Amino acid sequence: MKLKEELHSEANDDSSPSADAELFRTRDIEQARDWGTRTFCENELRNIDVRGELDARLMYRKYGSIGIGRMSYGGELRIRPTTFDDFYLVQVPLSGGEHITNGNQSVSSSPTVGSILNAGQQHEIVHTTGTEKLILRIDRGLVERLCGQHLGNDAQTRVEFDTAMPLDSAAGRRWASTMQWLFDYLDGTPSSSPLLAAQIEHMIGSLLLVSQASNHSLALNEDRSRSVTPAFIRKAEIFIEERAHEPITVGTIAEHVGVSTSSLYTGFRKYRNTSPMHLLKSIRLNRVREQLLKSDPRNTTVTAVAYQWGFAHLGHFTTYYKRWFGETPSETLAR
Repeated sequence: MKLKEELHSEANDDSSPSADAELFRTRDIEQARDWGTRTFCENELRNIDVRGELDARLMYRKYGSIGIGRMSYGGELRIRPTTFDDFYLVQVPLSGGEHITNGNQSVSSSPTVGSILNAGQQHEIVHTTGTEKLILRIDRGLVERLCGQHLGNDAQTRVEFDTAMPLDSAAGRRWASTMQWLFDYLDGTPSSSPLLAAQIEHMIGSLLLVSQASNHSLALNEDRSRSVTPAFIRKAEIFIEERAHEPITVGTIAEHVGVSTSSLYTGFRKYRNTSPMHLLKSIRLNRVREQLLKSDPRNTTVTAVAYQWGFAHLGHFTTYYKRWFGETPSETLAR
């Protein structure tokens, strides 16, 4: 996709990025750093080749728990982002390449080798001249929640991916083409329905888990090879995910997927090692956390958010929440 000249923000433009789409082009390194901070996290940019000309560009669109973009810096730079705790960053070079270090680990990225920057780790990126890449920001909570669901437990499961992502394998090519599809799909498209957004988030997060090696790859592969999950289980999970804000019951779920409540309970116990209502509670707890993290404590209360997501007994809710996330909801809101 070509960047449209009439929409470029030049170096003297102080406008803020919009909520849905961000597009900038600048030759000023401080403005490029500022846009990177607004979109991702605090970062340090430094020109390596002082003779090279900076031409930083970013097209980025946020969509629920994911964000997709296409970016380049033109010249050769060293990028040192601060440690980010709440998202993973997937990078697929379209041209050129980058050298990424993470502690003692080093990866040379290219159009045949992508990369994933894990949440909670410190990275340094050397971006070579002429490099352009697709980038995907995906919320850590979404990935860890999906991983827990696939493994059959109720809680978020910490996920740590390998930094190097082979793009010349079948799985790598499938992932790269999916990122390109998502970028093209969201280009110039207004925000769609929450239902569709939830389905796309689920697809992208699940595809990342099965496409890229991680600390749970063996368990995820064993889970898939051990037995084929009945279609009604997946249909029920999607229904619960999309209707978590509604007062749904086990009977409602069973009726939607076309099985009896006993069959629904049996299926969830066998294939997910949980129950439909435990899954609903875990999703609602994660939604509460997401809302608290985004809210201003001056205008929001824990009680109001808990009630909104169906937790009528505040004492029980606080106990569940602390067990899930290791902190009280008030501590989350105060962040």
